[in-house]
Amino acid sequence: MAEEKKGFFSRLVAGLTKTRNAVVNGLDDIFNGPGDVDDDFYDELEETLITGDMGVRATDDILEELRGKVKEQHIKQRGACRQLLIDTIKERMDLGENAYRYEEQKSVLLLVGVNGVGKTTTAGKMAAQLKHQGKKVLLAAADTFRAGAIEQLAEWAGRAGVELISSRAGSDPAAVVFDACTAAKARGTDVLICDTAGRLHNKKNLMEELAKMNRVAEREAGSYRKATLIVLDATTGQNALSQARVFTEATDVAGIILTKVDGTAKGGVVLAIQQEIGVPIVYLGCGEKAADLEIFDADDFVDAMFEE
Repeated sequence: MAEEKKGFFSRLVAGLTKTRNAVVNGLDDIFNGPGDVDDDFYDELEETLITGDMGVRATDDILEELRGKVKEQHIKQRGACRQLLIDTIKERMDLGENAYRYEEQKSVLLLVGVNGVGKTTTAGKMAAQLKHQGKKVLLAAADTFRAGAIEQLAEWAGRAGVELISSRAGSDPAAVVFDACTAAKARGTDVLICDTAGRLHNKKNLMEELAKMNRVAEREAGSYRKATLIVLDATTGQNALSQARVFTEATDVAGIILTKVDGTAKGGVVLAIQQEIGVPIVYLGCGEKAADLEIFDADDFVDAMFEE
């Protein structure tokens, strides 16, 4: 397990190359630049952090905390602030007891998000990993809307060696969730993962459908913990943050899965999401293989982003 984690960290470091080039190198230019720690220094930091999709609110909070530490420690040199900034970012990303480890109890999971973020692939990766950990996993193809979604999930189920509950395309997704919950309880499943159709907040019928699936899952989960996880695409930057706001307003979201981290220069959005939404990021996707999905660790993420 330690080797697997080390391997993922190496892939994360490589995957965050674009973010490092876009954000961290700019920060290092500021830390190594001329002059003392003054208002210009903080203005430059602010501009670089916001440009890196860390968000205005998160950036303001980080810099306010950094100013306090610099004053308290009587720091004058810019270079001495680099590690202070890293430590401050780590502290801001630590949600402590809010972090929800659903895999430690029997759970019914609904994966939600807009089209194209990688929900079906993520469901398959999660199933493969949980099965590898010795869990009894069931997949449910509750995306009956997108052409090919059921077949795609069936392929992942076969690859992972787990069972799949599905119906025909166009059928009622809430009925699929009902059947899947019934099957999960009957078979002693540890984790039921329900893939759902991509939806936008302005698609009223899809949001109502999501509410219906939620009600069914809540009612039929029994002793299982029901949780909704939103899947977000890191390459969309601030759009991912907007989507997180919409879904957390529309439904009770227990966690966030961030995909395609390896393809973005906007990795700073991880901080903005964690800071502004207050919902823990539970998984980070950094590649196409099942092993390229890892339980999110804030310290590892920041270390990988600032890797020299």
